[in-house]
Amino acid sequence: MADGDGLGEAATAAASPTAPAPGMSPPLGWRERLRAGLAGTGASLWFVAGLGLLYALRVPLRLCENLAAVTVFLNSLTPKFYVALTGTSSLISGLIFIFEWWYFHKHGTSFIEQVSVNHLRPLMGGTESSISDPGSPSSSKESETNRQNLSECKVWRNPLNLFRGAEYRRYTWVTGKEPLTYYDMNLSAQDHQTFFTCDTDFLRPSDTVMQKAWRERNPPARIKAAYQALELNNDCATAYVLLAEEEATTIVDAERLFKQALKAGETIYRRSQQCQHQSPQHEAQLRRDTNVLVYIKRRLAMCARKLGRIREAVKIMRDLMKEFPPLTMLNIHENLLESLLELQAYADVQAVLAKYDDISLPKSAAICYTAALLKTRTVSDKFSPETASRRGLSTAEINAVEAIHRAVEFNPHVPKYLLEMKSLILPPEHILKRGDSEAIAYAFFHLQHWKRIEGALNLLQCTWEGTFRMIPYPLEKGHLFYPYPSCTETADRELLPTFHHVSVYPKKELPFFIHFTAGLCSSTAMIALLTHQFPEIMGVFAKAR
Repeated sequence: MADGDGLGEAATAAASPTAPAPGMSPPLGWRERLRAGLAGTGASLWFVAGLGLLYALRVPLRLCENLAAVTVFLNSLTPKFYVALTGTSSLISGLIFIFEWWYFHKHGTSFIEQVSVNHLRPLMGGTESSISDPGSPSSSKESETNRQNLSECKVWRNPLNLFRGAEYRRYTWVTGKEPLTYYDMNLSAQDHQTFFTCDTDFLRPSDTVMQKAWRERNPPARIKAAYQALELNNDCATAYVLLAEEEATTIVDAERLFKQALKAGETIYRRSQQCQHQSPQHEAQLRRDTNVLVYIKRRLAMCARKLGRIREAVKIMRDLMKEFPPLTMLNIHENLLESLLELQAYADVQAVLAKYDDISLPKSAAICYTAALLKTRTVSDKFSPETASRRGLSTAEINAVEAIHRAVEFNPHVPKYLLEMKSLILPPEHILKRGDSEAIAYAFFHLQHWKRIEGALNLLQCTWEGTFRMIPYPLEKGHLFYPYPSCTETADRELLPTFHHVSVYPKKELPFFIHFTAGLCSSTAMIALLTHQFPEIMGVFAKAR
């Protein structure tokens, strides 16, 4: 693969011999060079001028007498003063170190460095050199990189998201912790307004009430609005959906409410089909009713899966994918993959992968790691690191290792959860592909499938770290996928609760100021201790200095 990349780069270079090298700027004229030289010598000239001014004013300012007075004062200080001075310095630098460490682990950057760059650098005129011409190649390259990062950091609805009332709220009752962030719930509110509302809601009073309910932030207010909608119309499907999601405390209760929603939703859907060609408003109403019906059937399939009726769940999902093929954006195939793995129907899993693991379709951790699991399954029961090191890897083992490397390159956070090196939490309602949130959502449901196949986790443990030897660092390009986006940490911190330690890739090095404050704290503490233990020697040393 590396050879192929090299040949491709050589061919590109041969095709454009006159193109400037990446990162190089065009040659400067004599005026630009003169201006740059004067800017570089400006600081030196100011320094020399300051020294000359200080020398000229040495007599009026009585510098020699003041320096002698300072020397006398320093010689009169006792060792207790130096103990207090170094102890106070150690305490202050220790507090700064602790704050820097906390700020770095919470926000992923140094506080001192951030303040210096954002506030001090503009005052010192350090931003002029960083401002490029809007039409320059560097500016266009930066804008292209920013656009790619924005597309890479798109947040997706979690296809296997849990039920708020029956699962998330029960977790809160037991632990006292909130598993969902405000940002995640706000995204869900936007999804509900997109899926379950349309411009013709004012024609039906119950839909008008539900339109307000989806915008409510307070759960009791949303539940109250759903009951008000049912009083106006007993066949309001979206009201049953809201009650099933948020009021039902068990999966059984949620399934019962979703069945009532299905009965009402099918009636409304058939009615909308008959009127869809009358006006654009009726077409929008049909799209809304279609979204409602698909959502209800999908959640019913998930209820059946959670209650152990897996074949029934598989049938509902297959029918949905056959009846509504344009709705592939909902990623129903990921629900189907998980259910088929639970049935151990590996041939059917392979058939689904053959359809959706395509270069033209967006990838996911579920697709990449499921493909790796299927290839691992054929060799994992007989795999041994010692035997493989002696005789080498067979063709099937090489295929399995390459599939693992491909999956790890797509999402490097997953293996630590599958190998239980990092604790799992409840998955969020939205995920960031290739991020920690997607890794949690995948491992939460698929860890049991890896455990079921003998030796699969052993093969994963032996080979997954080898992926990083093939990925160029610092990630300026990928190996099998696009370069790993740099914005995943920020988005994952918004999606995941604060009690979870977000996994970061690539591992960030500690900022300079953390090392500096740690060294300053340690050195001043050591000097304070030596001064306290050996006051005479340290006093003589201080006076000599």
